[in-house]
Amino acid sequence: MNRDQLTLIAALAERARTHADSPALRVKRDGEWQAISWTEYHDSVLRAARAFIALGLAPGQGVNILGFNRPEWFIGALAGMAAGGLPAGIYTTLTDEQCRYIADHSEAAIVIVENREQLAKLLAVRDRLPRLRAIILMEGSSDEVGVLSWAELMTLGDELDSEELDQRIAGLDPQDRCGLIYTSGTTGPPKAVMLSHHNAIWTAQAVIDCFEFSPTDDFISYLPLSHIAEQMLSLYAPILIGGCVWFAESLEQLPANLREIRPHIFFGVPRVWEKIQAGIVAAAAQNSGLKRKIGTWARGQGLAGGYADQAGTARPLLYGLADRLVFSKVRAKLGLDRARICAVAAAPTPKQTLEFFLSLGIPVMEVYGLSECTGPATISSPGRYQTGGAGYAIAGTEMKIAEDGEILIRGPHVFLGYYKEPKATADAVDADGWLHSGDIGRFDADGFLHITDRKKELIVTSGGKNIAPQLIEGQLKAIPGVAQAVVIGDRRKFLTALLTLEPETIGAVLKQAGSAATDIEEAATCAIFRRHLDQAVQRVNGQLARYETIKRFAILPRQFSIDGGELTPTMKLKRRVIHEKYGPAIENLYADA
Repeated sequence: MNRDQLTLIAALAERARTHADSPALRVKRDGEWQAISWTEYHDSVLRAARAFIALGLAPGQGVNILGFNRPEWFIGALAGMAAGGLPAGIYTTLTDEQCRYIADHSEAAIVIVENREQLAKLLAVRDRLPRLRAIILMEGSSDEVGVLSWAELMTLGDELDSEELDQRIAGLDPQDRCGLIYTSGTTGPPKAVMLSHHNAIWTAQAVIDCFEFSPTDDFISYLPLSHIAEQMLSLYAPILIGGCVWFAESLEQLPANLREIRPHIFFGVPRVWEKIQAGIVAAAAQNSGLKRKIGTWARGQGLAGGYADQAGTARPLLYGLADRLVFSKVRAKLGLDRARICAVAAAPTPKQTLEFFLSLGIPVMEVYGLSECTGPATISSPGRYQTGGAGYAIAGTEMKIAEDGEILIRGPHVFLGYYKEPKATADAVDADGWLHSGDIGRFDADGFLHITDRKKELIVTSGGKNIAPQLIEGQLKAIPGVAQAVVIGDRRKFLTALLTLEPETIGAVLKQAGSAATDIEEAATCAIFRRHLDQAVQRVNGQLARYETIKRFAILPRQFSIDGGELTPTMKLKRRVIHEKYGPAIENLYADA
């Protein structure tokens, strides 16, 4: 099969032919895992595509999908492609007005929503969406005019012949747009990244080759499908190899689902790995003295063994014993005992978190990329990875560092451009085809990329010092009990920080500090805990240049959240929002400066 001449719809048809009765998707319904075969998957896509055409979807119009990960999400997206439309996911955490913006910008004729909660968002703005022809409910039904249940959609698709759909599929070209990825909008309204079928297939194959995915692999889908990373790993790659995707029931059920599914590949954004780490630390704090000593010893063996693997040298002699006594049990409790690949991307990951998992025999592969290069630009693999290094350039692509330190990317994975934004496209991709990432970084002697900061997030102090806040924030987040850190100081005399606390681990930290506080709200105002935290911040300062040190900090009484507006749906900091929302606290830090 010539990948260069394939569209995703042709690839799906080929997989249905070669793996007809094999499970493609698994979803839990009424307490039982149910399988959907590749034949059923492909047939459902064609039925939905025929229905979309009957509802009036014209080629090039948008098909928006608003809901948590489930088979209908995949089917709706692929059906939109098959009918010549432009599928685009909408994060479930977005407001009515934010949903309206994407639906209007993508010229959506059809919007698929998960349930009545998400339906209400569309109904609230429907009168301002003149191109909208129908809303489809994934679950349940509605008496609202123009709203169809999923069953009604499929019935409509069964009633039509396939001539028009066959023509549209035949007319698809690998260089055609296969969909839109809306950026997180950290600095303003989200832009729509246009990806081609060739972008998706070429990049998915590169990931498959690097990670050595197999047709017998099980994947778990739980991160937002509006994000390119989740689409790449659970939608595109399995179509090319024939693996099976299991849908988590919810984020709350993820730990239990992991133990049930025991996936061969597990991908998480940094915050997911940090939450897992916090849970392990909290559980370990309950261990007896002997168990704690064994755990500490084993982690020492694990960390040494992990770095030995990276250097190509022998592991410690007792690594195997540590694995049997500790590591294998931890992996089993997490549901990662079959995981060949554990990976992280989407934002910088604190080295301390990477080393924590390395010390438990769970090396986490770092990947770096952007929606604009269809996900990964660099990748790490079990045979070639570096703790603290963001991977090496994917084979068949080029990367270099510009004179100002910006990371530049060129290759078959670079996007077609931003939808309706030619100037922004020209700013992103230069005349020589180099994608300007907006990130600052360097390559080491072994070819591993190291990210130092976002180009637009560099702090320039009033003294003219250029400072990368993410490096300092990573060290502050490594302080026990700290969840998030935001460094402040642009055009200021010195640096300060806003700190939030981690509910899972704060109890043990408060006890160690001798504080009577019992939760993060009380800890934020406890003088004893503040002195304890100040000592930890001073230890961090001891590792920094003088102009990088944190002179003052504020403890916030609550965590940053998506609902609160401080985080994007992919858990990145919205610095502008944080600066505005916590303006008084920031100004108080500089009150007498």
